[in-house]
Amino acid sequence: MSAAFPPLREELRGIEPYGAPQLSLEQAPVQLNVNENPYGPSPEAAADIARAVGAAAVSLNRYPDREFVELRSALAAYLNGSGGSGITPEMVWAANGSNEVMLQLLQAFGGPGRVALSFAPTYSMYPEYARDSLTEWYAGHRAEDFSLDLDAARRLVEERRPAVVLLPSPNNPTGTALPHDAVTVLCEAASSYESGGLVVVDEAYGEFRRAGTPSALELLPRHRNLVVTRTMSKAFALAGARVGYLAADPAVCDAIRVVRLPYHLSAVTQATALAALRHAPELLGRVDDLRAERDATVTWLRGQGFEVADSDANFVLFGRFADRHAVWQGLVDRGVLIRETGPEGWLRVSIGTAGEMTAFRHALLDTVGQAAGQTVGQTTGKTEERA
Repeated sequence: MSAAFPPLREELRGIEPYGAPQLSLEQAPVQLNVNENPYGPSPEAAADIARAVGAAAVSLNRYPDREFVELRSALAAYLNGSGGSGITPEMVWAANGSNEVMLQLLQAFGGPGRVALSFAPTYSMYPEYARDSLTEWYAGHRAEDFSLDLDAARRLVEERRPAVVLLPSPNNPTGTALPHDAVTVLCEAASSYESGGLVVVDEAYGEFRRAGTPSALELLPRHRNLVVTRTMSKAFALAGARVGYLAADPAVCDAIRVVRLPYHLSAVTQATALAALRHAPELLGRVDDLRAERDATVTWLRGQGFEVADSDANFVLFGRFADRHAVWQGLVDRGVLIRETGPEGWLRVSIGTAGEMTAFRHALLDTVGQAAGQTVGQTTGKTEERA
């Protein structure tokens, strides 16, 4: 019998690649499934990015600055105005999206015989980072309201002794933010055993947090084992550029250099990110609008009788549905694409423009409505006459 081809690692056989459904604008004109910022860069920002890329293009025969010093300095300055203080360029690292940042962290600090830990429901890529870096994956559980039971979480960290604890805040897919005491408890727990562990707070959606919700950046001076990751894909409306970054003790950044690929951040990427940072106030200018639209969406969904998770992100998790796929498909049939993810029975909708959210509401009412012209809130069974 011939050997299987190609000679794939056994644990990878039969696994489908990660990816949200992608439909054309003709199939789904309203796309609210991957948490993008619906407001693209302004003509001024786009023109500055084009100029920067054009300037970089004349020297593309040369390798880029592999330490991307200018970009790290600009990111440090931005973070010091976005919840952090005293962050220096030596404390910043960047890569091709926060996905690569996370993978590099697992490559450097995970590996055979080591554990990566999070609390479900959580970002679905985390176990894939662990798998790809040959790190054992373990998931605890969140409470019914998607918060963390701190005593149980601390005990789990002390028992499993993970090398890396992954904590999204706001959490994806629930939108739940972590209070400072949760970060502190887990940082202390992860430093209590001999090998020690890093606590990675993934703030991909940090700029969307509600007023009064702190950033874990504030805690960096107190916890040497704390890492805070961010991305330019969401609030910065730069998903197509693929720029993610972290702030941590300089020793963490030095360790990542060991596993990073040579010249991993291209000259074009560096130029794009620097130009975007020059326009940060402008690019982030619609964040308040998206926060307001998110809060209005939560209020509306609850008014329709749905169960809705509190959100500090630019998306909302809602349910519960006996057959969520049928609801998802019904929305697609009406030109609205959202995400079938999270706990069974729930769906996640990204926050779009006011017009897109109106289209989502109409499509959802049509999808779950009864033939007699009524809507049924799937969580409570509440029935209301449609306007």
